[in-house]
Amino acid sequence: MLLPLVLLAYRFYSEGFGANPIETINRYTGDWALRILLLTLAFSPIIRIFRWNNVIQYRRMVGLFAFFYVCLHLTSYVVLDQFFDFRAIIDDVFKRPFITVGFSAFILLIPLAVTSTNKMVERLQYRWIQLHRLVYLIAILAVLHFWWMVKIDTREPMIYAIILAVLLGFRLFFYLKRQV
Repeated sequence: MLLPLVLLAYRFYSEGFGANPIETINRYTGDWALRILLLTLAFSPIIRIFRWNNVIQYRRMVGLFAFFYVCLHLTSYVVLDQFFDFRAIIDDVFKRPFITVGFSAFILLIPLAVTSTNKMVERLQYRWIQLHRLVYLIAILAVLHFWWMVKIDTREPMIYAIILAVLLGFRLFFYLKRQV
C-alpha cells in the first residue's frame, strides 16, 4: 500500500514532476486515494465470488490506507496549492462544487478512520457496521469529485464510475438475494 508513495518519491528524484508539480502531486495522491477506496469496496465481492475468506482481515487496513492517501491529497492541496491560505480554501469549498464534494467525502471519512480500531468495533457493535456503510456514499462523492474536476476528458472518471457501479451492483445483488 505504500508503493504508490515510494513511486512518487522515485519520480521526484529521477525525473521531476513536469511543468506543474503541484497539480501532478495533487492528482497522483487523489488518484491513489480513489483507487484504494474502490479496492476496499471490492473485498466483499471478492470474498463472496472466490471464497477467499482470509482476505477480510486486510479490509480495514486497506481502508485506512485510502484515508492516508486522501489525507495526502488534501495536504497537497492545503500546503502546496493554497499555501495555508484558509480563507481561499473556505472560499473554494463554497464556490467550486468539485471541491465541496471532495471535502464532504473527506469529512465523512474521518469517523470511519477514527472508529477503525478493534476497541471501537467492539464498543459500537452493530452501529459500527451502520456507520461504516457511509463508505458507499463516500465512494460516490469521490468519483463525482474526480468527474467534476476533470471537466473535459471524462474517460478516466467514467472508468472509476463504472467500477463503482459494478461494486455497488454486487452489493445490491447480494443484499436482495438475502431478502428472498
